[in-house]
Amino acid sequence: MSSRMRILIVEDSPTLADALAASLAREGYACDHAGDGASAAAYIDQYDYDIVVLDWMLPRREGIDVLRELRQKGGQARVLMLSARDQVIDRVTALDAGADDYLVKPFALDELLARLRALARRPREGGETRLALGGLELELRSHRALWRGQDVHLTPKEYALLELLLRERGHLLTRAQIFDRLYNSQSEASDKVVEVILSTLRSKLAKAGAPDVIETRRGFGYVIP
Repeated sequence: MSSRMRILIVEDSPTLADALAASLAREGYACDHAGDGASAAAYIDQYDYDIVVLDWMLPRREGIDVLRELRQKGGQARVLMLSARDQVIDRVTALDAGADDYLVKPFALDELLARLRALARRPREGGETRLALGGLELELRSHRALWRGQDVHLTPKEYALLELLLRERGHLLTRAQIFDRLYNSQSEASDKVVEVILSTLRSKLAKAGAPDVIETRRGFGYVIP
């Protein structure tokens, strides 16, 4: 999995939510947690999630209603629905509402992680599988950065930053905007960490022989023109 992925865990059991968040963080996700349906809807309105792990039975608002609203608003986040409902009609209802996968409780954590890895490899609708700029190429499914075919060996955060800037090519991004995409809302890190990641990214690209494609516009932010 890639640290560029941002995931929302919607689960009213603190024990299960904490276990999921810890496992997903180790695999490179930036995770947020909502304990009820109303909070989940608010998170989804505020942040752009790649994947939502969504329990069906929730306080304040059911997960299936959150899912329907997400799709009605055009949200493209991949959704893994969790539920103790194990009937075929329940799976059909969830999939027809826009879920990408459905997992019945109780489940093995390894199976959930495997299903999330499969969802992570699936591009968003209309999404591409590679990004390129001259001799610099990102393989989106394998999360590799290549310079003229040679692996640059980036860390997850370095890769995430480079991918973000390439996707937003021509658009200036502030340090705060970049930080928001790379870290979850509970992170204790400062947005100054973006400068550290950028510095190591530039060093690795230079060592590989690649030009410095990232412009720093002091007082404003960063851009790949």
